[in-house]
Amino acid sequence: MKIIREAVAGTLESSDVMVRIAPHDLPEVDLLINSSVEKQFGEAIRASVLALLDQLGLTQVQVIIDDKGALDCVLRARLETALLRACDLPHLPWSQKS
Repeated sequence: MKIIREAVAGTLESSDVMVRIAPHDLPEVDLLINSSVEKQFGEAIRASVLALLDQLGLTQVQVIIDDKGALDCVLRARLETALLRACDLPHLPWSQKS
C-alpha cells in the first residue's frame, strides 16, 4: 500500500474521532494525537494506530488523530476508512473481494 493523497474520516462529535492521513516525505510514521482522554488512553490510541500501520507495512505516512473519546473499534474503523481513501483502493488488502 502507498499513500497517494490526503484523506479524512470521522467527525469531531463526542465519542468519535477524526483521522487525517497524508503522504510523508521521510520513511517514518509521523503520528500526532490530540485527545480529550489522552492522559488515560493516549498510549492505547498510539498502540492501536501503529499496530494497524505496521500490519499494512505503511511507513511514509502522517497521521493526525483528533479524538473525542472514541472507542477503539471506532478509532480503527475511522483509520481504515481514511487509509482506504488515501490509497485510492476499493478495499483494504485483508478484506474479501466482492
